[in-house]
Amino acid sequence: MSTNPEVLDVNVEPLGHINPNVPPLTEKENTFKAPAPARFSNEKEFEPEVERIKSLDAEHHDDFNLDPFKPFDDLPEETSRILTFRALFVGLCCGALVNASNVYLGLKTGWTFTANLFGAIAGFAIVKFISRVLPETLGPLPFLGGNFGPRENNICQTAAMASGGMSSVFISAFPAMYQLHLMDTPAKDYWKIVALTAVAGYFGVFFATPMRKFFIIYVARELRLIFPTASATAMTIRAMHQAVTGEIMGRMKMKALSISFASALVLRVVSQYALGILWDWHFFTWFHIWGNYKTLALSVESWGWYLEWTPAFIGSGMLVGLNVSISFLAGSVIAWGIIGPALVHNNVAWGVNLGEGDPKWEGYTSFASLSLAASNKDYPSPRYWLLWPGVLLMIAVLWFAFKALYRGISAGLYDLGKAMGKELKVFKKVGARANEDLVEDPAEPHQQVKMWMWMPGLLVSIICICVVLGVQFEMPVGMSLLSVFLAFFFSFVAIQCTGVTDITPLTAASKASQIILGGATKAEGWDVQHAQRLNLIGGAMCSIGANQSTDLTCDFRTGFLLRTPPHYQWYAQGIGTLVATFLAPAMFQLFATAYPCILDKEAKTCAFSIPSVSAWRATAVAVTDPTFPIPKSSGIFAIVFAAFGSLMVLVRQYVWTGRLEWMKKYHPNMMCIGLAFVLPQTVYGTAMCMGSLAALIWAKKRPEHFDIYGYAVAAGLIAGEGIGGVVNAIFQIAGISGSVYGSQVACPMSCE
Repeated sequence: MSTNPEVLDVNVEPLGHINPNVPPLTEKENTFKAPAPARFSNEKEFEPEVERIKSLDAEHHDDFNLDPFKPFDDLPEETSRILTFRALFVGLCCGALVNASNVYLGLKTGWTFTANLFGAIAGFAIVKFISRVLPETLGPLPFLGGNFGPRENNICQTAAMASGGMSSVFISAFPAMYQLHLMDTPAKDYWKIVALTAVAGYFGVFFATPMRKFFIIYVARELRLIFPTASATAMTIRAMHQAVTGEIMGRMKMKALSISFASALVLRVVSQYALGILWDWHFFTWFHIWGNYKTLALSVESWGWYLEWTPAFIGSGMLVGLNVSISFLAGSVIAWGIIGPALVHNNVAWGVNLGEGDPKWEGYTSFASLSLAASNKDYPSPRYWLLWPGVLLMIAVLWFAFKALYRGISAGLYDLGKAMGKELKVFKKVGARANEDLVEDPAEPHQQVKMWMWMPGLLVSIICICVVLGVQFEMPVGMSLLSVFLAFFFSFVAIQCTGVTDITPLTAASKASQIILGGATKAEGWDVQHAQRLNLIGGAMCSIGANQSTDLTCDFRTGFLLRTPPHYQWYAQGIGTLVATFLAPAMFQLFATAYPCILDKEAKTCAFSIPSVSAWRATAVAVTDPTFPIPKSSGIFAIVFAAFGSLMVLVRQYVWTGRLEWMKKYHPNMMCIGLAFVLPQTVYGTAMCMGSLAALIWAKKRPEHFDIYGYAVAAGLIAGEGIGGVVNAIFQIAGISGSVYGSQVACPMSCE
């Protein structure tokens, strides 16, 4: 799913368990479920039969299980012509919707979502319809109709995944550069941004190509690389193509996705005209008003404690499960309910009184400022003080990923040495275990992406990176190569973390790269502005490369299970990346035009909280500042907090084993807790908990219904809110938005 690029170390259930809301399988049962036999003619017949199939599944468990590291054997027959125009076109359109959605959601919350499930389900419904109503051939030429199978569906989903990506830097690095006045305007810089996006994106694609063999074949068993959402996507595609049963299931999923998508979109658009009623419920403001403006409830409101009906994060909670959601909410409570108020009470941090001069709103304070006045070590805002413990914790808990990465690389080197007739003893122990766990590759040699296809592209992309960074951003070749090396390294880390946890840690990896690049710029003695520009550009390059590498590897995992030829997926990824190269900058330009406050760090109010932008900007300023800009108390707490987080990761990995294995599902997710320190809004943790709890109850009460509708509803909610945000941006430019015609009733002064 890669639901949130800011998170890592998700407490994953045992191998093969994809749905976090259904009790995990035992180690002996640790495998995937096969779909039900196909023998139903309509939805009314199908739904009642699901429960009977579930009971059969319980009685004959072994008949319905597959090894998660073996591709599916029960796929329908399909023509070899799967890289079709219809699949690519529909996939690119689905990805474009997700791309636009991600820019909105990312600027608002710092979270982005992948197009796996949305592209798979919507692609199935649309292409299946096309395959029926259009002829298979038109004279001597192939046309758009004809057989549509799971592998072509996988191509559609791959194209959606690629075209829906690369939005991460447009919700972080690029807005941060404009806030620091390091670039001109998004409109004037459009082609400059496109150039960087293109070279970094294709670097990620070429780099990830050989990673298929490494992460999907060589070390998948040893490192337990399930890639949960990629595997769930493959299972969903397989189920939708199971003859009549699958077609009915596909229609049911698409119906659920369409309803949830439309509902979320309408709610997001309509709610802008009555935010305090339809979107945000400010309970403590209501208490303050009902108490004739003489209560202390406004103090609680000031710390961001209210309820927001955000479909995207309710849907996200349905996907990630209660552990992640509760950990995120617990981090918000610790940061914005305990530590923050304690800092203000003891005059360690200060807020800005927004209600000064108005007796009704006196005491309504903002504690979330990251303006220049609030971003200093002598007079920090609570958000600036809490930023550093959160960032350092996210970086610190990456150590487990580094360890797993070392084991994986060691296994690969040992295998390579044996192929060359040499036994590398230093890697013998790890390598021997890797050979025992080797996964059989279903792709034939002629279906592989050959070295001559990706190696020249990788070399050319590195050269182009140096040229673009040098010409457009005045980055020396040495610094460009350092950025490329960091992109290599953190792409490895991101892929491994996604394979285990289903979460891509782009922010943590980018922050680590910013710190390394900051040290390099200080050694050169450049002026602060130039150092900041290079720091943010280098971090952006690492983020794009890691993002595309991870997306393609996830697609390869889905294709591995569906037996899709890798070279067809590679072509689809390349085409989708080209679309994203132009689309993501255009979406960013749209939102920057509609909401100029995104690019203004001194803006007092803004419809977007832009948490990732603030974190990137603050990190760039800190690592390039000649003096130490972090409050001493914050720095000390950050070190202690990071040490505690590392200890908790150790406990999870080495204490909760054997008979205590069941404790892992209750162990807090330290990366989510660290993220809550960076994100000043508490509403997202609350919304995710609502989604996770609803999914848990749904899965326990009606497991057959949840299996059919759960993922589809979640994907629709996520995409629907994002596209609703795009519509709102268009309304803002047209002058018909809620800021012009809406009401602020039930809001604390303003809901903006």
